[in-house]
Amino acid sequence: MTATGANNADDRPARFLGRLGMNLRAWIAALFRQPRVSDWHLWFPPGRLAIGAVLTLLAVTALMLIADASAAAGRKTLPVWVGAAAELISEAGRSAWILVSTGVALLVLAAVATPARGRMAYGVINALAVRIGFVFLAVGVPGLVIAIVKRLIGRARPDRVPGEDIFFAPFSWSNSFASLPSGHSTTAFATAVALGALFPRIRVPMFVLAAGVAVSRVIQGAHYPSDVLAGAVLGTFGALLVRAWFVSRGLGFGLTADGRVQPFAGPSWRRIRSALWAEKRVSRQ
Repeated sequence: MTATGANNADDRPARFLGRLGMNLRAWIAALFRQPRVSDWHLWFPPGRLAIGAVLTLLAVTALMLIADASAAAGRKTLPVWVGAAAELISEAGRSAWILVSTGVALLVLAAVATPARGRMAYGVINALAVRIGFVFLAVGVPGLVIAIVKRLIGRARPDRVPGEDIFFAPFSWSNSFASLPSGHSTTAFATAVALGALFPRIRVPMFVLAAGVAVSRVIQGAHYPSDVLAGAVLGTFGALLVRAWFVSRGLGFGLTADGRVQPFAGPSWRRIRSALWAEKRVSRQ
């Protein structure tokens, strides 16, 4: 190996990290650029938001009074196979499935995105990064908020130690007092909103799966019905807020003539494969 070749090899890690950091900084900067669309089209009107908050609070309170105790007692009479099925379905509500997979995908795209691949390939990779980044934030932002809020509220889980008469321990960071709202339900409904926003055809099955996750948490004794309702509402609302943020900056979504939000057409699988392999073809020329 010549001295020049050795120097090029030594520079590869630095160039790799430089490209990775540059792309990540550029993508983050795009999230905080000036809105292209007036926010009043996107953010919930204050009056409607207040009504929704009051209705949610009333519904959660009503479930606490009329359904939580009976649901916690009734789950113990269910057949064993129902509990096994609930445990399996509940796994779909783990935020790690979404956050780890999308986070790794973003890092990979940031590592390979370079103008040397060609304008079309570079554009395809950036378009993918916008969509994957949207899913990551739509799930991660409400999930992070709920992870803090539920421990500040400190509601005891249904499967707490028998005979324990403490139902709320505010500002407790114990997992035994992290029932309200349900984190799995938040993740499941935020995921349903995020993927349904990008792929409208799968919206219905995604919400059916999210509802299944919410029910499974009650069957497992990890949450009360009021917990999963609160998680479902907050996960849905949080993901919609993230979508509004993206729409206002022209990232992945746009507005139709009548003000409806719709996703931009994404790159085809053929173009994605071509973009990810473009560098090898360029290097052989």
